[in-house]
Amino acid sequence: MNFRLDPRLESESVFVADGPLSQLRLVDDARFPWLVLVPRVAGAVEWIDLDGAAQRLLLAEINQAGVLLRQHFAPVDKLNIGALGNVVRQLHVHVVGRREGDAAWPGPAWGAGLRRPYGGEAPALASRLARALADLPGTALPRTG
Repeated sequence: MNFRLDPRLESESVFVADGPLSQLRLVDDARFPWLVLVPRVAGAVEWIDLDGAAQRLLLAEINQAGVLLRQHFAPVDKLNIGALGNVVRQLHVHVVGRREGDAAWPGPAWGAGLRRPYGGEAPALASRLARALADLPGTALPRTG
């Protein structure tokens, strides 16, 4: 069984980079700085479906995504990190930069209001994020595509 990105994740986000374990994607919602990591592990639904080495690698990728959000979308008042999977079962981890007073503050960004796509700016933003990610020291997500 090969890795296949869930069609909903694909349609609602833009590719940023491939890391050692996960594909990093920019969620196409300009209301929030929002990244999603999708481990390229066929059939993975839950964190516990990953072996210990993959869990540690995913944690390193989550950390890098958080640093990227803080640096590129400053100020970020809070990072929300979650792997819900109630709508899309494929294992994926959201890393959302939150700002006091944003469109959902203080509630969760998940399911809050209507998504506001970046439009034609999404690919350029994803490319800038990929370049910024490559410049982070010790990055777990070095490859771009």
